[in-house]
Parts: sequence; C-alpha cells; structure tokens
Amino acid sequence: MGDALMVEREDGGASEHTQKTSKHLFKLCMKGEWEEVVRTFEKDKKAHTAKITKTGDTALHVAVTDDQYDIVEKLVKLICSETEEGKRKEALGIQNKRKNTALHFAASMGSVEMCEYIASAEASLLSMRNVDGETPLFLAALHGRKEVFLFLHYFSNNNHPEPLDYYSNCRRTDGDTILHAAIAGDYFELAFQIIHLYGDLVNSVNHSGLTPLHLLANKPSVFRSGGHLGRFERIVYNVTEPLRQFHKKLLHNDQIGPKRDLEALKNIGTDDGAETKSAGSESTTLPHSLFPLNYESCVDLFKFVFMMLSVIFGTGSANINKIRRKKEKHEWSVQIMDELLKRASMYEYDDDGSIPVNILQNKDQRTHPYTFYKGGNVTWADNTEVEQHLTIKGEPKQQNNGEEKVKVKEKKTCETPILIAAKNGVTEMVEKIMESFPVAVHDMDANKKNIVLLAVENRQTYLYDLLLKKKSMKESIFDKVDNEGNSALHLAAKLGEYKPWLIPGEALQMHWEIKWYLFVKESMRPHFFSRYNDKNKTPRDIFSETHRDLLKSGGEWLKKTSESCSLVAALIATVAFSTSTTVPGDFKDDTGSPTLENRPEFKAFAIASLIALCCSVTSLVMFLSILTSRYQERDFGKNLPRKLIVGLTSLFMSITSMMVCFCAGHFFILKDKLKSVAFPVYAVTCLPVTLFALAQFPLYIDLIWATFKKVPQRGYKTSLH
Repeated sequence: MGDALMVEREDGGASEHTQKTSKHLFKLCMKGEWEEVVRTFEKDKKAHTAKITKTGDTALHVAVTDDQYDIVEKLVKLICSETEEGKRKEALGIQNKRKNTALHFAASMGSVEMCEYIASAEASLLSMRNVDGETPLFLAALHGRKEVFLFLHYFSNNNHPEPLDYYSNCRRTDGDTILHAAIAGDYFELAFQIIHLYGDLVNSVNHSGLTPLHLLANKPSVFRSGGHLGRFERIVYNVTEPLRQFHKKLLHNDQIGPKRDLEALKNIGTDDGAETKSAGSESTTLPHSLFPLNYESCVDLFKFVFMMLSVIFGTGSANINKIRRKKEKHEWSVQIMDELLKRASMYEYDDDGSIPVNILQNKDQRTHPYTFYKGGNVTWADNTEVEQHLTIKGEPKQQNNGEEKVKVKEKKTCETPILIAAKNGVTEMVEKIMESFPVAVHDMDANKKNIVLLAVENRQTYLYDLLLKKKSMKESIFDKVDNEGNSALHLAAKLGEYKPWLIPGEALQMHWEIKWYLFVKESMRPHFFSRYNDKNKTPRDIFSETHRDLLKSGGEWLKKTSESCSLVAALIATVAFSTSTTVPGDFKDDTGSPTLENRPEFKAFAIASLIALCCSVTSLVMFLSILTSRYQERDFGKNLPRKLIVGLTSLFMSITSMMVCFCAGHFFILKDKLKSVAFPVYAVTCLPVTLFALAQFPLYIDLIWATFKKVPQRGYKTSLH
C-alpha cells in the first residue's frame, strides 16, 4: 500500500513538473526568447517531449514554424546528444493533434536546412503520416516546395534504397499522389520533376478515379485557350519571350547528402542561357531565322514603350509581369501535358484504371503507385459496391477460401481526360490526345456525350471549329446523340445556367446565342434540322423554351438603352436645328449673304451644324424603331443589332459634329483678345461629352464585333491571375 502511494506521488510530481516546464517553454516561445529555450533544453530533458500548445505542438514545432534555423539545429543536437536512441526517436517524432511532426512543418515551410537537421537525426520520420495520411514528402509537393521535395526524395532514397520506401511516401489517404498535389496547386516545375522521378504516378488514380491528367484537364485557365486577353495584353503576350524548354536536369543520389550543395538543389529545372534542352531532345538554340537581326531590340523597345504607357495609365510594370507569368504558366501546362501523355496508358486496357489488373494479379505491391493505405478505402460516387481481390496496405485481411478480400466501392464509369478537356474548351489537350490516341474521339461520358456534344453544349466555339476542320472524323462523331436523343443542334439550342459569351448586355447575349445556333446548324447535315429527341422536341422548340427569360431581359435592356440614347439624340437635334438657323456675324446689306462666309471657321460651323442635325435625327429614328419593335427571337438575329449599330453610329457622329459646330461658332468671339486660351477652353468644354462617348464606345465596338464575327467568342470565368 505504501509503495503504491509512493509511486502515485512520484507520477503526480513528474506530471506537475512537466506542466511547469510546458508553461515555461510556451512563454519563452511566445516572447521569442529562443536562447533561453535552448538553455531549458540543456537543463531539463523533460522539455524535449513537452507539448506546450493546445494543438499539441512542442517547442521544436514552434521553432520550425517561426523560421528559427539556428535554434532548430541546436534543439535537434541537444535531443540527439542527451537522449537515448529510442527516446530520441520519440522526442523528434512527437506528433501534434493532427499528427504532424516537426519534419512535417519544416517540409510545409519549405526550409531545406531544417529538414536536413531533423531528417539526418532521425530518418524514420520521413515515413510518418498525419491524420490525412500525408508524409513530409507529400506536404512538400502539396505546398510547391521544390527544393525541399528534391532533398527529401534523394535523402529517403539514399537511406532507404528498397523500392518499398521509394513509392510508399507518395500517396495520402484520399488516394491523391504527390503528382496530383503538384498539378492541383499549379506547381508545374515541381510536377515535371515528379514525372521523371516517379514515372509510374502518371497513371495513378485517386479515390475519385482521377488521374493527374484529369486534374490538368480540369484547369482550363492554365492553358492559352482557357483565358481571355485584352487587345494590349495580347500584344505583350505575343512579344514576351517564350519559356525555354525544361531540362531533364536531375541530380544523382550521390550528389545529395548531409553536406550537399544547396545551390544545386535550387537550380534544378532552370535553364542555362540560350542553350536549351527539351524533354527527351538534344540541345537546341532558340530559332530566330524568320525575324530580322534586330528583332530582340525591337521587342525590347516595344516592351519599354508599353511599360511607360502602363505607368502613365496607372498599371505599371506589374501588368507586364503578370502577362509574362501567365504565358509561362501556359507553356508549362503544355509541357506537363506532353509528358503525361507520353506515359499515359489509359487506352491500353479495358478497365478505367481505378483497380489496375496488375495489382489484382501481383501480390508484391511495394513499388506500385496504386497501393492504398490504411483508412483509404475507395469511395465512388455511385455507391456501387463490388468485391475485388485487392489487399489494402495496413488493413486487416479477410480470408475467403484462401484468398484475401477487401470490399471496396468501384465507380462504373469515369470521364476520360479528353471529355473533361472538351467540356472546359482546352483545345491543346483535345488535339494532343487525338493525335496520341485516335481512338479517344469515340469516348463518351455517362450521358453518352462525346467531345462534339460537350463542346457544343458548353459553347466551346474554338474547339468545335477545330473539330469541324478534322474532315476525316466528321462523319463518325458529329452524328451522335446523347442518352436523351439530343443531337449537337439540340444542345446548341439549349441555354445553360450561365452567360458564356464575352459581350455585355442581354440583347447581345441573345444575338450570339442565335448566331451560335445557326453556326452549328449550318455545320450539320440537313436531316438534323427537324430531328426530334426522346421528349419529342425539335431544336427550335428547345431554343424557344430555354431562351424565354433571356429574350425578355434582352428586350428590356434594348428599351432602356434606346430610351437613354434617344433622349440624348433629341437634345442634340434640338440644339443642332437652332444652331443651323443662327448665322454668326452680320449679313451684307447689298447681297444678303453672311459677312463671314469666306472664313474657314464659318464653313466648318455650317457643315458641322448640318451633319449634327442629320445624324441626330437619324439616330432618333433608329432608336424609336427599336422601341416599337416586337422583340421576337428572329429580330435579335439581324434586325435589332443593325438598327442599334446605325443608331449608335449616328449618335456618335452627331455628338462630334455638335462639338465642332460649337467651337467653330464660339471662336469668332475669342479670336481677338483671348485667342491663345480658346483651344484649352474648348478642350475642357468637350470633356464631359467626350467621356459620355467613351463610356458608350466599348458597347459600340462589341456590337460591331458581334455583328460581323462569324463564330462567337465565349467568355471566361478567370482572366489574368
């Protein structure tokens, strides 16, 4: 009894001592008194394992997150020098509530130095997982820490040469691999390294059945075809130097060690001057044979001028840098896509890759990228459960007639990358997949929609136009219908929940919807014009039903626009009529002709007043005819847009003529005494009217563009970012 009480008192005393140490360390860490933390570690071994925050972090965790490189080195050395081997692993491998070790934090922070200090002291930490099943290597890829990733990869490979550890740290619980994580985060330079270091991950799938190529197809904004550039942005984009092709410049295992060259890690994947080497190709020099010798000088001069103009208008060089980064991302995405497709095997076997055949047949899964981990059961969207002879690493094994079984849920169908790319309008990927795997053009999703139907439904105009030019496959893929009997024309007639067109105003949206419908109709064979779907509806029926709200809002938009413009036109007509009947100066008594008729200012006044009157009346008539229109569907095709063009053109001309008329007439008053200040005064006077014209001018340009452009241009949810 006495011994039991003694043990209880000792445990209680130890617990109280640990709590005091934790509180003391917490205060020191919060105040940033790190040298005192080191001295506490030297005096008290309990400090090595003391958790000091509510989330279960130790002082080493906090030092890592605070970027205290020197302190982390000292703390790790103290733990290693004053702790037995077993307790050293325990101290360095302490996990917080999310089961993150200090090495997890160091990998997320991107510190190669701190990762080296910790991993060199205890290499087993490389395989430890947090609650999401993420290893330090995975977190480095997830946060785009290229240098840390490469260090952890080579360090792990040197210390664990067995293939089991080479791939085992690459996947987390939900099935995502390091390649999934890098592509999802737009870390394409790191993704390129991963593809060459872990080639088998190219065909790996997560628990949603998605490969890295699926993720890339779901990111249209990283491709040139998936982003919109303004007119000036497009000029800068075209003259910006292209990204040099990526080197297959990977360090060997013997180049990575405790005393490795950090600069070598940081320079992996960078180019070395003009000599470049693309993936799998010889060194080449950037070709400029089509351009003059001073091409680069001209480009540099243009970029300098554009930058100066950008500074004047408030955007500065940041806009140019943003465009350059955008172009680099576009070129990186194409390179990653090419590398993924070189190694893709999606069309080499029957199933969709979610449960690979070679895993089912091969009991040795240590090196295979499809290995699932504890807690990582496959969950499919359709909740269809089937039994597969698949061993999940770390899961209890169920014996059935001598065979190991695990029940998983398998997805029946999964959209292939070409279908996702077609839906998102990634023309680069669709074209590349068709070139690499011609059989892919026959892929269909769960609704039996192929790339043509998806392109039409999602208003991917450039992709559809590209497919039209593929005459060899036109007969085989353009005549297909989906599971509801909808042809491409039915889907072109159907309006989605969003406004896809890159143009303002509901009326112009309706105009481009009609133009898109007619464009698809002209590209289809005649027997599709009146074909019924399974609901006994023609494309025209679907168009009328789905565009009813847009038709109504388009009519209201036209009414408001016409009312505003007609009011301005009426005011200008009134002023122009009054001005045209008032002649500056006197009349000659003998002939009755104006005394100033031979002056150029008088001639400008007379002509401008007449033009202002005629144009304002024409504009007024056009807008009144729009207001009295029936606003039927066919009216939005040609009739209403053309009337709007004529009305706006006349309005702009009348505004300009009225200002010329005013300045010319008023010049006679100021010509003698205030002639030097006349023109600045006129410029200031014209400013409000000019601002009004500039505010309406973009609408006018869009209207002209929409009317005369054959294929509408869809809008994009994202621009430069």
